[in-house]
Amino acid sequence: MGIRRREFITMGALGTLGAFALKSCGNSSIPNTPANNETPTQVFRSENGLLEIDLTAQYSDLVLAEQPFPQMMTYNGQIPAPRLEVNAGDRLIIHFKNDLDQATNLHFHGLHLSPDQDNVFLKIAPGQSHTYELDIHPQQRAGTHWYHPHLHGSVAEQLFRGLAGIIVVRGALDEIPEIAVAQEEFFLLQDFASPDANSRHMNLMAGREGSLRLVNGSYHPSIEVTEDLLRLRLVNASPSRFYHLEIKGQKLVQISNDGGALSQPIEIDKLLLTPGQRAELLIHTADLPDIPIHLLNLPYKRTQMGMMGNQTPQTIEAIADFKRAAKDFDVVYLPETLQPIEQLPEPQQTRQFTLNHGMVKGQGMAFLINGESYSGAVQTEVTLDTVEDWEIKNMGTMDHPFHIHTNKFQIISRNGIPEEMIVWHDTVLVKVGETIKIRMKFEHFTGETVYHCHILDHEDLGMMGKLKISAPTAAIFG
Repeated sequence: MGIRRREFITMGALGTLGAFALKSCGNSSIPNTPANNETPTQVFRSENGLLEIDLTAQYSDLVLAEQPFPQMMTYNGQIPAPRLEVNAGDRLIIHFKNDLDQATNLHFHGLHLSPDQDNVFLKIAPGQSHTYELDIHPQQRAGTHWYHPHLHGSVAEQLFRGLAGIIVVRGALDEIPEIAVAQEEFFLLQDFASPDANSRHMNLMAGREGSLRLVNGSYHPSIEVTEDLLRLRLVNASPSRFYHLEIKGQKLVQISNDGGALSQPIEIDKLLLTPGQRAELLIHTADLPDIPIHLLNLPYKRTQMGMMGNQTPQTIEAIADFKRAAKDFDVVYLPETLQPIEQLPEPQQTRQFTLNHGMVKGQGMAFLINGESYSGAVQTEVTLDTVEDWEIKNMGTMDHPFHIHTNKFQIISRNGIPEEMIVWHDTVLVKVGETIKIRMKFEHFTGETVYHCHILDHEDLGMMGKLKISAPTAAIFG
């Protein structure tokens, strides 16, 4: 079958529908009808190299899992937000309006964009509009990505109240024959609490988690499987919660992560998906029992006991079911290879980053990178077209998923042990006491962007750095 097996990988390796105004050209709208007959996710696909849409951040009174959730933050009145599908080389134009009573913006997580186009420093005030014009890079790897707010200081709150949607980049992975015939399901994983819950400072220090876990805005949906291969595309859109996923007794085959396609499939038993990460799994279904099988979320301890607060209690929970259709299945064999990945060359420079927490004058307890809380000043300056190694050490009492905007990276080692498989990433989990070495090439774009912890309360409380990518000196003065 040509797959590599690991008992467990974290991969880092892996409501009410509101009005949706569309431009008259350059897109197609197709409802993605869920198995449980709830409101379908809107899907908008590019046509002839263009997708142009209107998107509004607004308050909506929703019913989620038969519970009223007033004044949720939504894109176009729905949870989950519309799914956008494009191809490498396409142009994506979003006419964005802010109908909230607070400033916001958009970040296009996973897309290789100019910092000018994916501008997380932009502040769109209440009542204001902004047009995002995004050029999907021709070398963008096919994959599952997402969009969400990124205004520092309010990211966790806005995400926790609903603002998130999937972006799909189609490409070579989708064209592999065995994958092309698979049944495709998208799971946007979110957790929610009432607006006044989880607001105590200690909970924010641990990172807020809601008591209600939803898949595509639905509680414990049931999916009818009609093909031998199920392609499950997962996005962790929760601000703090880790998803530790398993189908009891069933092998999972991972084909993609947050950096796009792997070089070959990997067979796993469980998948750990940290905030911000994505993964794509293939599941053989011809041999499934006639009774529904559960996708389980297992406990995962991401904090140590202490003054910094503790995460909410963890239990085993079924978050979705898969039910085999009453039909004969044509057996589909897994592909031997996926997409080649070339290892980056040796670095020109190595930098060290430490993750911790501590007291900051005028701010109180904060989360720190190299002893500094985010101030808006440039903390790291690099040169375009160079390769660097970053050694990231977690000296605190909580696990930190570390995310870098604009350019993807490869993990070289964990605690000095070389990584056995080269994979592209944009987010990597750095566990307590762990040192991760990553390698990254700064290519195509100059400008200012950020790196940060993707437990978004930690980012809001200071664990973010500003990264400046500068042109080579010879390009400026030569």
